[in-house]
Amino acid sequence: MMRAALGIWIISAVICVGRGHHHAGHHTTDQDTALDSSANSVSLVTSANKEFAYRLYRKLAAHANSEGKNIFFSPVSVSVALAALSVGARGETHHQLFSGLGFNNSLLTQTDVDQAFQMLLEKANKTSNEDTSEGTAVFVDNRFKPRPEFLETLKQSYFADGFNVDFTKETDSANTINKYVEEKTNGKIDKLVESLDPGTVMYLISYIYYKGKWATPFDPKLTKEDVFMVDENTKVPVQMMNMEDTFDTYYDQGINTSVLHLPFNSSYSMLLLLPDEMATLENVICPGHVTKWLKWMKSRTYDVYIPKFSIKTSYSLTDVLTEMGMTDMFGDRADLSGISEGQKLVVSEVVHQATLDVDEAGATAAAATGIGITLMSLRYVPVLKFNRPFMVVITERSTEKVLFMGKIINPNI
Repeated sequence: MMRAALGIWIISAVICVGRGHHHAGHHTTDQDTALDSSANSVSLVTSANKEFAYRLYRKLAAHANSEGKNIFFSPVSVSVALAALSVGARGETHHQLFSGLGFNNSLLTQTDVDQAFQMLLEKANKTSNEDTSEGTAVFVDNRFKPRPEFLETLKQSYFADGFNVDFTKETDSANTINKYVEEKTNGKIDKLVESLDPGTVMYLISYIYYKGKWATPFDPKLTKEDVFMVDENTKVPVQMMNMEDTFDTYYDQGINTSVLHLPFNSSYSMLLLLPDEMATLENVICPGHVTKWLKWMKSRTYDVYIPKFSIKTSYSLTDVLTEMGMTDMFGDRADLSGISEGQKLVVSEVVHQATLDVDEAGATAAAATGIGITLMSLRYVPVLKFNRPFMVVITERSTEKVLFMGKIINPNI
């Protein structure tokens, strides 16, 4: 029997353009605190998602470091896509997905996970506005009949849009998917699918788009050309934004890393991390660090310099997820019988694309903290200059949910 291919595409776009209106604040309602059991499931899933973010980062970094590439991705988008896939996985394939995502099989059932994501996505959509959108979509071939309960769970818990397409018409179906993605990411990701495997019967997409405006924007008149040190031997020119103001910062002595907190005028913030030694930071960073930094930050005046840049990343996550123990879904042992009982399904690939634009008005992912202390006139304002590789984490301040994270090695590529 021929195996049918199932493609998973994960898209994220982080951008900032223009000034825009003030974002709505964070509201909680009685519905946010539902039953104790579901609150506990949400807490377990939230905590697993955070841990997964840093484990996935380390895997991507191991692949990227040998090539000197920037890293930028949305861990929450990857978690949502794989959790949605787990709805249709069974047996060992399901066990590997749950373990890989950090869900404890003895504490969480698939229903618990589905309900937790439903609550998290509902909350995200409630607190967001026209500048944020996240969700999923499933494109199903006309000849393929998935189990109705699989599609129903995707619709109910993962807010999936459902579409029927004719995958035998490769150009048409690729255009349909690309148009949907382009619309959901406001044109930032316009050519997700180059070509389609003729055996494809279903595409599962997870997307997230965030456009953030700085609570305090940079003045474009102060942006000047400067130099960014990619490594000891490589310098590249950058447009360096500048602002002297009061900033929340933290210096983590345990890992010799400076942390700068840049809030958006929403419930989200960007943390820029500038380590003395990047490998030290990358090997140890975990959710506990972010909690500590946000809690103990101190406000003081700094003269801050951050490069203005746009990057686009594209990953095939097949190797990385295999290394994280999610092996069976890609091969002959795949058990995705919860999606369809008629055909033997296999995941053909898991792809992730992300974009990040940082400018004077706002952004969502930028720099880590290069600290140089220099004498500014007679006021001795310390300088924070992001002129060498740094890490970036975009997080929701109250829940510390990681929307995006990455590392900028070279702002020009």
